[in-house]
Amino acid sequence: MKTKHPAVLAAAALLAGAAHAAPADNSISTEGMWQPHQLPELSDELRSLGLELDPESMTELTDFPMNAVISLGGCSASFVSPKGLVITNHHCAYGSISYNSTEDRDLLANGFLAGDLSGELPAAPGSRVYVTVSMDEVTDKVNSRLSDDMDGAARFAAIEDAEKSLVAECEKDPGHRCEVYSYYGGLNYYLVKQLEIRDVRLVHAPASSIGKFGGDIDNWMWPRHTGDYAFYRAYVGKDGSPADYSEDNVPYKPKHYLPVAAKGPEEGDFVMVAGYPGSTNRYRTAQEVKSNFDWYYPTMQKVLKEWSQTIAAATADNKDAELKYASLVARLNNYSKNFTGMMEGYQRSDLLQRKHKLEKDLQAWVESDKARREKYQSTIDELDALVAEKQSTRERDLALDYMDRSAMLGAARKLYRLAMESEKPDAEREPGYQERDLTRFTEGQKRIERSFHPAVDKQIWLYFLQRYGALPEKQRIASFDEFLNIDAGNSDLDAALDKMYAETELTDTDARLAWIGKEPEDFANSEDPFIQLAVAVYDEMLAREEQEKSMEGRFAQLRPQYMALLIDYYRTAGKPVYPDANSSLRVTYGQVKGYTPPAGTITEVADGNDGEDSFVPFTTLRGIQAKYTGEDPFDAPEALLTAIDEKDFGRYYDKQLNSVPVNFLSTLDITGGNSGSPTMNGRGELVGLVFDGTYDSINADWDFTDNTRAIHVDIAYILWVMENIDGAGYLVQEMGL
Repeated sequence: MKTKHPAVLAAAALLAGAAHAAPADNSISTEGMWQPHQLPELSDELRSLGLELDPESMTELTDFPMNAVISLGGCSASFVSPKGLVITNHHCAYGSISYNSTEDRDLLANGFLAGDLSGELPAAPGSRVYVTVSMDEVTDKVNSRLSDDMDGAARFAAIEDAEKSLVAECEKDPGHRCEVYSYYGGLNYYLVKQLEIRDVRLVHAPASSIGKFGGDIDNWMWPRHTGDYAFYRAYVGKDGSPADYSEDNVPYKPKHYLPVAAKGPEEGDFVMVAGYPGSTNRYRTAQEVKSNFDWYYPTMQKVLKEWSQTIAAATADNKDAELKYASLVARLNNYSKNFTGMMEGYQRSDLLQRKHKLEKDLQAWVESDKARREKYQSTIDELDALVAEKQSTRERDLALDYMDRSAMLGAARKLYRLAMESEKPDAEREPGYQERDLTRFTEGQKRIERSFHPAVDKQIWLYFLQRYGALPEKQRIASFDEFLNIDAGNSDLDAALDKMYAETELTDTDARLAWIGKEPEDFANSEDPFIQLAVAVYDEMLAREEQEKSMEGRFAQLRPQYMALLIDYYRTAGKPVYPDANSSLRVTYGQVKGYTPPAGTITEVADGNDGEDSFVPFTTLRGIQAKYTGEDPFDAPEALLTAIDEKDFGRYYDKQLNSVPVNFLSTLDITGGNSGSPTMNGRGELVGLVFDGTYDSINADWDFTDNTRAIHVDIAYILWVMENIDGAGYLVQEMGL
């Protein structure tokens, strides 16, 4: 008989009322990334802060405003017109801007504006607009396949099979993409159904000197003066159904879109963000916190920096290659700075001490009651042991994760895996290789063309191979070593890679696509060196994958039990319980508010500062003038500087600021994936876009404090630039202004 763990059963009743409880001091907390169905339980706080919409209506994903909030698959966005116009961050559209850029037509440097619908450009291959249409709890359907006597591998397989079955049934509705998301570590499961719009086009993006003003130097910093916005448009077939790109397609007509305010918020105003935050780790153990901050982040910060430097050296004096890798470099630099800030913030904080105190208090609470000891003690002990086991192989795992960091080897391995998986019935295939994935798979192979250069790819791979080769021989992949003749001092590796890149046909897109649909025997008989390597390492890499799944399956048993313990404990302490972010639709709320940062973090630019020890929540056009140097990243278009000099502010002038607002701060709880999310006022009107957090908020993936702040681009600045600098007034009119 299949049973649920007692802790999971006990927590089911708790979750209904555990969504939120006021802190002990009765102050209003803005912590939490809430599922829409939880909002009614937050009604009093939301209304006291300034929400005018009915929280109950916001639980309906097919109604306003939730239906207007969309996912781009990694970033968030929103519809802002009845003709499928989509607004998001410039950095979220960066890949599409780069994809359409050439040395002779540099859209990154110069910006882009389609004169009309016919001038809109296809976004990068694989670009999608996902509109969430339903979200149904399926916890019982997943748990019905589980039993306490399952080992890790069996549990992982059972959960995966349940999810695939639910998705397959859901996707019988054409044009939709479905996915099962787990919440509270696997305590709950929800089936999310989204309309998948496949024809996405680039409409408008400002020059990078606006959209990325301040660049990596200003990233995560305040004061900030970045016009981080861009526009897409969603297209469908003439029948209104999702369709591949075609000149005959028509703009999508969303059921709802956000009204655009002509003026942004003021200090103290209520604001909320709805979007698709990636992941947070608020409920990890002290042991996991220490490992991430003491080892993983320092290690990865070094890797990311060296990876970026490798690309810079390899693309020197090659503008075409530089453009192809611009989006990747931007991501690497962002993560590098993020990890640096994580470590610095961690050192200033008492996060680890608070985690230790929580676990000490939690242990005492469990020990104080016999029933709780019987229910939870084994969970605490087993989770600690499993975390320690996983950390014991972290050096090896990191090196193995990056050993195939070559676009050519990655393509070859995926193509061969597709051939092997295609031998199975569709329901038994690995996720990512099912029939539902073939379009996305094919687009991924096409997309390589615009972000790949053989000489650069080789240097990146060589860097990671050198890290891999430093592992003890017993920790490496024997078949991989044999094929490349790898050892820690192999002086012929560079020449061996040159030979592989010279002989492969996979650098050609048509050649890659021709492998889709071929049999495993075709791969085994291939003379292409990357195909040969993919075949040679397949069995060992698959065995490693199975080991990882077994480990994940063991965590999948213990995480829900641990979350059930925390929910039970937090409920008695009167503290909020929200699930960690997991890329599904969430709502976060707060106020426009400055803060007092730790000593030594004030910049020399006064715009956004109030005295010497605090930040006001707004920056203005004055800050752009103050930071301007004429060189990247503090360059700016001449037209923008002229308009500032002439005080050509128009209807976007803010009397209190005596200028046009550019960016603002809020107390919202956000993380990666929230980029591009609409910032709304209490009426659900668009007043900005969230695009970053302050340097003192980088640890928000792990911790939320009184100094956590999100950074938004003010709608007034977006509209002012569109009308006065880029000549995009017709889009402003389309948005109803």
